[in-house]
Amino acid sequence: MEKFPLKGNREIAAEGNSYITAYQSVLKKSNGHTAGETSNSDHPLAAPSSSAATTSLTTPEDDDEMIDITPRSSPGEVSNHFNTYSRTSTADNSDMERERGDYLHHQQQSVSNSHQNQRTHQHVPTHSAFGDSLDGLSFYGSTEPHDDIPGIGQYDDFHTIDWQRDIARDRMRHRYIVKKRQDSLWDLVKGAHDAWSGWLCVLLVGIAAGCVAGMVDIGASWMSDLKHGICPQAFWFNREQCCWPSKQSVFEEGNCSTWKTWPQVFGLSREGTGAYIVSYIWYVLWALLFAALSASLVRMFAPYACGSGIPEIKTILSGFIIRGYLGKWTLLIKSVGLMLSVSAGLTLGKEGPMVHIASCIGNIFSHLFPKYGRNEAKKREILSAAAAAGVSVAFGAPIGGVLFSLEEVSYYFPLKTLWRSFFCALIAAFVLRSLTPFGNEHSVLFFVEYNQPWIFFELIPFVFLGIMGGIIGTLFIKANLWWCRFRKFSKLGQYPVMEVLVVTLVTGIICYPNPFTRMNMNELIYLLFSQCSPGDVSNPLCDYTRMNITNGASSSIEVTQLGPGVYRAIGLLILTFFLKLALTVFTFGMKVPAGLFIPSLLLGAIMGRIVGIAVEQFAYSYPNVWFFTGECVQGNNLITPGLYAMVGAAATLGGVTRMTVSLVVIMFELTGGVGYIVPLMAAAMASKWVGDALGRQGIYDAHIALNGYPFLDSKEEFAHTTLAADVMQPKRNETLNVITQDSMTVDDIETLLKETEHNGYPVVVSRENQYLVGFVLRRDLNLALGNAKRFVEGINGQSVVLFTSTAPAQNLGPPPLKLKKILDMAPITVTDQTPMETVVDMFRKLGLRQTLVTHNGRLLGVITKKDVLRHVKQMDNEDPNTVLFN
Repeated sequence: MEKFPLKGNREIAAEGNSYITAYQSVLKKSNGHTAGETSNSDHPLAAPSSSAATTSLTTPEDDDEMIDITPRSSPGEVSNHFNTYSRTSTADNSDMERERGDYLHHQQQSVSNSHQNQRTHQHVPTHSAFGDSLDGLSFYGSTEPHDDIPGIGQYDDFHTIDWQRDIARDRMRHRYIVKKRQDSLWDLVKGAHDAWSGWLCVLLVGIAAGCVAGMVDIGASWMSDLKHGICPQAFWFNREQCCWPSKQSVFEEGNCSTWKTWPQVFGLSREGTGAYIVSYIWYVLWALLFAALSASLVRMFAPYACGSGIPEIKTILSGFIIRGYLGKWTLLIKSVGLMLSVSAGLTLGKEGPMVHIASCIGNIFSHLFPKYGRNEAKKREILSAAAAAGVSVAFGAPIGGVLFSLEEVSYYFPLKTLWRSFFCALIAAFVLRSLTPFGNEHSVLFFVEYNQPWIFFELIPFVFLGIMGGIIGTLFIKANLWWCRFRKFSKLGQYPVMEVLVVTLVTGIICYPNPFTRMNMNELIYLLFSQCSPGDVSNPLCDYTRMNITNGASSSIEVTQLGPGVYRAIGLLILTFFLKLALTVFTFGMKVPAGLFIPSLLLGAIMGRIVGIAVEQFAYSYPNVWFFTGECVQGNNLITPGLYAMVGAAATLGGVTRMTVSLVVIMFELTGGVGYIVPLMAAAMASKWVGDALGRQGIYDAHIALNGYPFLDSKEEFAHTTLAADVMQPKRNETLNVITQDSMTVDDIETLLKETEHNGYPVVVSRENQYLVGFVLRRDLNLALGNAKRFVEGINGQSVVLFTSTAPAQNLGPPPLKLKKILDMAPITVTDQTPMETVVDMFRKLGLRQTLVTHNGRLLGVITKKDVLRHVKQMDNEDPNTVLFN
């Protein structure tokens, strides 16, 4: 091992046209540790590596006698052809076929010159986890040798990514770009473009997300009002826009003179039994039409456009591949379908789907920049920023969007991603504010102004609201999961459009008679958040009998006694609460775009408003209680029921999603109530504690588990005492499928690929001496073998496949095939006695796809992410077969 330069200068190892690649083990992984640091003279691989190193420093004929499937060319040539055959993992499954066609012409021209290029190109040794390099570097970027085989290093559908490999490739690419900056002005420009491409990408994502959100808001508002009437002067105006010229309030008697209800369109009066029946019928018919269009579009063109999308976004950001989920058709159908489903009056919101829409935009724009489009780990930095922009445009809360992406969605969130997410959310909110979809000077959804400060006594009802929010959230999650399982495993799941129509029909019929359930949920939440002012007659919750009383010696305050309108409104609100809760259980999970934020906020706001009215009346009935003494100010009400509605909304949303920090920030950004952070924090924490006590998972994690996605939650702890040997595949004394480094033929490897379905194979020294050499992916093997058979002469089934740099001593048959370039020579390994707690932490924090298990240097087995997930479920007494994909 003394002759093997682990940490020395790369040029020292170079001699002639040969270079050492026997054990390239000093590539630093993204965790900052050097793989080669574990090597020492006592390592069982020491003797073979020393021997291999000595052999590789002989004559250059060794390399010339072997055939390489990736013909060498100069860096300039590779760079010139980069745009021709570079692979981008877009949402379409046919991308690989198109790339192969683009690549064919280039490869046919290059194969004839491969041997000449091998002799003339000056090799520089590179210690890389990915084999031999081009121009001394091996990376996944604009001049990577893997580009010579389209698709090498990419992933199949429903597979997990290897974070370590992708991050290492990006670092190698970055080092190459930094090295080339000094060569020419053009290289300097390319280096500058690479440095700022991330900021440019998130800028474009923010602009596009703001524009799409503005269009969705405007379209949904127009179609929602279309169920009630039309503007004859300009049918594309919603009710509020139609009333602007006459300067009449939209809420005055329900309509203004320029807005025509459907009974008026058909020549009837605005009031009366006939008008009510006509309005009822048109309300239900429009709702059925919108829901049918939404469900049909989703079913025919983009099945992935249904639901909220946040569970899948969390899974994708954790390193899972779902082809098409963030594609162009999904973006289009999700945007249109969201407008239709919201307009249908279903009990759903558009906030969750906006995160999915923004992530689709981020995925599409990332392909404009190969740095992100061709590297799955780097792409997820853009997707994290896009998720922040989605919440920013959904609520008008950019800071809350960044924290939501950090706390709830993202799996890997480095500091630069935090900055870019902040910038992306800022741009998206600015663009949305410029479009003014809310029709006012504020960029938030529910702007309220509370002038009365809260008192210390009110923390008791605030915490009570938090407890109720946790209970309601847990009950909703359990009921919704039960219904989704029933839908999934019964015949109901075979008729998604019919289910949507039935739920829409029931929703329309039972919601129209109640004015609170009939109106748009955003309007109802704003009504519940708002505070009453003297003379307010438009809000039925403000029917108070006002009087002045004397408190103590000389202090006079205004108190309010409930009028009959408030009692009637409370009864209707209680009915609305139970109707909306039941309808949300059946609606969330249907095959239409559907979010959960607004229904959760509505349920909590109803509960909070009722509690606020109760506390207000308690203060009215007992104004001289000791905890009210000194708190009463002349001319102002002591209690603000709208504040309780806001706190209750936050508590219920926290009970459903289990958010804390981001929830509080979103709420005070949403309402403008910065002075009420402490009540919101108290309610959010109480809600989370109660929710976690009654059920571990929030709604998104529960749906991830229901769908079987391979998601390792970093918030949960593994408290069992099992070892890696208990989890690895295969078990002890069972056969391990491996590939030898220099003794298997092409037919042998193809037979192994046919007989097994593993996603990758360890490469060992020999069958008898199973010391680990590296790890090769199944997909890369298939691509490399197919590429060699098509373009390299002399390769047949009897060709020996080599994963080393040395040729066999005697080669009387067909020329051997070098595949060392696709070999990961620095795989993550653990020993068989490693505690599974450590292994689970490695999978969570390093984003591993698999780890190899060894004992005294000998390979024993493999642990994949799927094995870890199954083991966790077994330890928790759950069904391990619910993990569907690897």
